Amino acid sequence: MIQTMRTAGVALLLCSAASVPALAKEVAYDIVIKGGTIVDGSGLAAYRGDVGIAGGHIVAVGDLAKAKAAKTIDANGLVVAPGFINIHSHAEPEGVSTAVNMLTQGVTTEIINADGGGGNDIAAQLPEMAANGLAENIGAYVGFNAVWRDAMGDRDLRPTPEQIASMKAAIENNLKAGAWGVASGLDYRPSYYAKTEEVIDIVSVAKPWRTNFPNHDRLRPEDNLSSFKGMEETVLIGEKAGLVPVITHIKSAGKERGNAPKVLEMVSAATARGAWTAIDIYPYLAGQTALQAFLVPGWAADGGRDAMLARFKDPKLRPQLVEAAEYAMATRLGGAEGIALPDLGKRLTDIMAAENIRAGEAVLRTLERDPYTRANMTFGDEKDVIAFLQYPDTAVACDCGASIKNRGHPRYFGSFPKILGHYVRDTGTITMEDAVRKMSALPAAIIGMVDRGHIAPGMRADVMVFDPKTVRDHATFDAPTLPSDGVRHVIVNGVPALEGGAATGAKPGAVLLRDAHMPSRPMNTASKARAFTASGQSADYSITLTAKQGAGDRFATGTVKLKDVKSGTVWSADRLGTVQTAKGWASVTAVLKDKAGNRKAATLTLDRADGSAETPVVTVALGGESAAILPAKGSVQAE
Repeated sequence: MIQTMRTAGVALLLCSAASVPALAKEVAYDIVIKGGTIVDGSGLAAYRGDVGIAGGHIVAVGDLAKAKAAKTIDANGLVVAPGFINIHSHAEPEGVSTAVNMLTQGVTTEIINADGGGGNDIAAQLPEMAANGLAENIGAYVGFNAVWRDAMGDRDLRPTPEQIASMKAAIENNLKAGAWGVASGLDYRPSYYAKTEEVIDIVSVAKPWRTNFPNHDRLRPEDNLSSFKGMEETVLIGEKAGLVPVITHIKSAGKERGNAPKVLEMVSAATARGAWTAIDIYPYLAGQTALQAFLVPGWAADGGRDAMLARFKDPKLRPQLVEAAEYAMATRLGGAEGIALPDLGKRLTDIMAAENIRAGEAVLRTLERDPYTRANMTFGDEKDVIAFLQYPDTAVACDCGASIKNRGHPRYFGSFPKILGHYVRDTGTITMEDAVRKMSALPAAIIGMVDRGHIAPGMRADVMVFDPKTVRDHATFDAPTLPSDGVRHVIVNGVPALEGGAATGAKPGAVLLRDAHMPSRPMNTASKARAFTASGQSADYSITLTAKQGAGDRFATGTVKLKDVKSGTVWSADRLGTVQTAKGWASVTAVLKDKAGNRKAATLTLDRADGSAETPVVTVALGGESAAILPAKGSVQAE
């Protein structure tokens, strides 16, 4: 539990030393993973080595041949990588306590409320999801759609100043509660009705938090249902609101297939002018959503499902709705042939043939029978997937999540292994190092996470081990729950959650919360030399540190001196991990030791850019507890 205290005018988040387990003097490890090929998340070349885990952290990386451990994992011939981070999750409350479909993909962390859905109060939502224990870590975005619906209902109405103020307050309250960004799905009602300038106004309240805006882009009739225009809107909103735009589950769809170079040119141009833009993608050519979501025009859904179904029955409106559905199919999907209905076990064309009706009429009749019918819709082109996947700032995120149900789409069981098997081993589309980076350290940087995503001393011990020769997805649209092969071991917070490819039943996952000192940022841990210095003092602690890491260096070098003023205990750096930097901000992970040889993992951060702080602050996380110290000085350098 983190407690906020005020001491001599200094904001201090104080942890009890007794509450943080120290590592044994003999460096006896809980787990040693021996002899594996380490792909560390940075994007640097793989190398052979051992990984030592204790107290829920990675505490040593290198040659640990003589180390003693309670458990040893033989990783000879296997790859050791950071646990994968799914930043576009639709995990279900009943799924996260076992998370078998995600653990068998190597996923250790999921960020829920993607597409802007979910609850509008993560402080209540997350504990409810964790009530039966967690086999994986979970965090949450604040969902713009949920906030808009709470304020506006299902109507196409303009918000009053009071409603805008209430939506801003809801977003800010959720950020204070630990949200990892402001997620949106402007293609879905009712947030579909929000004007671009209204969205910018509302989400700009998040600017001081230096966070991100992932958005399922909105395709509008006035833009000829252009996915490119929708992606442009995502970038515009993020740029104008002061957030990092994230084009989530990117698609160049329908009539715009083959358009990836143009999209990436637009994304690169935004980054070049200072609005760094990220992407996430899943490796399938068909998505899944409610049948009505993309094929019923916004005006017809105004007021909710009952109002929509009433319009279906209007003999004057029905022909218009049939035409609108067929236009949407042709423009967004390339026609009715690309629509499968997994809940019904048939395709839309089967209904058309059986009832001798046209495509738009088949959509309306299907929705009249069940307005909640889901559809798998083919939208894409493999050349676009490859181009998007090769873009440096594209993360992999499955648009799936922990589930115990058959969700009717193979991404729930196959996304991450498909990247490793098909796109790395079989086709050479991307390297193993880049694939792991896109599933670990890059998504961590996009959302602001600092202590996961790398294999390095001081990082949280979320680790997965897989066989690069056999890793492969098997799930298909006809058999979407077939498990993948090749993921052998998954460790969550230092505890085995998957052993020999089978879930252990352990529930070591945690609820992960973001704080104000975790900015969304471009990833630079392989390409740039980085360094920072910091010093500060409060009534409880004093600290001085220097850390530097050259481009291509595995780990940082430097010094740390952290003194507990009351006890006199001094902690110094035993090993440094990874330096990460952004404008006015830097962080390094470390393993610290005292004179008696006791060791603790730590994450040390200097933040000069936090708009809420009158002066820069240093944060010190020891074994998961945090302390914030007002520093006397500090500097950040990155090439």
